[in-house]
Amino acid sequence: MKLSTKAKKILFIALFCLDIALTIALFVISIIMLATMPEDIGSITGKEGMIQFFQKNPTVFLVAIVLPLFLLLFANIAILVWYVKKVNKPKEAKLSELTDEEKEKLKQELMKDLLANQEKKE
Repeated sequence: MKLSTKAKKILFIALFCLDIALTIALFVISIIMLATMPEDIGSITGKEGMIQFFQKNPTVFLVAIVLPLFLLLFANIAILVWYVKKVNKPKEAKLSELTDEEKEKLKQELMKDLLANQEKKE
């Protein structure tokens, strides 16, 4: 199934927004959890909410919050590197797209290269 350009653009925007929202939510949860963490884990009292649950179970916090944050970070870095390589990739120019000045410069460069190669062979 091929997606149209418009559909791809909408999909990328939606995934980007989801990525940002998920990253912000995970950061906020981890900051609240760490900011309200008492020195003694045994002293955690009150209603059993998500923050208290993560404070009592640090392994669950690691798996549910910290690891996804690192995975998102690495995925975002990989996507950034891929995008920079894609954007900086030189485009092939067609001869019909060149101006007369560019054609003349290209012609001179080709003549210099040909003469240099011919001198090396002799």
